[in-house]
Amino acid sequence: MTQDLLDATASTVHRAVGYAGDISPQLAFAWWRAGEALLVDVRSDAERAWVGFVPDAVAIAWKQWPGMTLNPDFDTALLSLAPPKRKLLLLCRSGVRSIAAAKRATELGLVAYNILEGFEGGADERGQRGHKQGWRHRGLPWQQS
Repeated sequence: MTQDLLDATASTVHRAVGYAGDISPQLAFAWWRAGEALLVDVRSDAERAWVGFVPDAVAIAWKQWPGMTLNPDFDTALLSLAPPKRKLLLLCRSGVRSIAAAKRATELGLVAYNILEGFEGGADERGQRGHKQGWRHRGLPWQQS
């Protein structure tokens, strides 16, 4: 794939059913850095503590560890920080839970996007994450506790 095609793909909003769309980590970062959107990390507190986090992202867990039960305060927390027309960029580990969270945010009347690849991306041939996709792999800002 040429760099031009990679750049074009990274700046594309992919249509989705039930929420505003799927976007690349690069586009999410550009919107967030420009102040066009709010970045919300929906991973569990444990994931952010153990794996790393995006500085200045808002942390609202969609599900909590252990047990990965739905966060009963998710709706209230999300509604308290976002005006209805502001873009929300939802980030999870691999881009799966953030789809469910984006659909719920949309049901609440918010404009929500899923960040493709998530924080760590998909698993590689050895079953390890963070080596071929994701926010971290793309060289975007993050840190570890």
